[in-house]
Amino acid sequence: MTQDTERPTRTQAQRSAHTRQKLLDATIDSLVELGYAGTSTQGIARRAGVSRGAQLHQFPTKVTLVVAAVEHLVEKRLAEILAADPDPDRGLEVLVEAFTGPLFYAALELWVAARTDTELFEAMVPLERRVTDALTGGAAEVMGERFGPDSIELSIELARGFAVSALFRTPEEESERRARLLPLWEGLVTSR
Repeated sequence: MTQDTERPTRTQAQRSAHTRQKLLDATIDSLVELGYAGTSTQGIARRAGVSRGAQLHQFPTKVTLVVAAVEHLVEKRLAEILAADPDPDRGLEVLVEAFTGPLFYAALELWVAARTDTELFEAMVPLERRVTDALTGGAAEVMGERFGPDSIELSIELARGFAVSALFRTPEEESERRARLLPLWEGLVTSR
């Protein structure tokens, strides 16, 4: 006895979007786990469970794939932060938190690799502009009137540096450093 259960059929566009999403997620995982040098398009296709042809159809080069993955994750992360409606009094904490986790580690891998890879560097320049614009807009929304444009720009640059140096601290050391330095930082850049 067979049962005819009708599955809703997905359109080609839906299947393509699903494949694309799997590839982007697998790319971030690979960048975080293996670094840029250890990441390959073949390995990403394997992780995503898609054929090499499907991967090449979506993203013809490693550079297009890794840049698209980071851009996708930036947009997703910013939307999550803004949807959480963060407290403006915790604006710097929210900004510093934005530079943690898989997004930051994947982006860091690309920043370092772009220093010596011309093709990646050229692809990263417009991405970094979009990321900075998104961070600036998000920070302005979170921090409100207390932070002027220069204070926001300085805070983004400081948060990046803070995040890089945090790679060499334990979570306890990082927590202590944030508790000690964020109030000082805020006092220096706010317009209260």
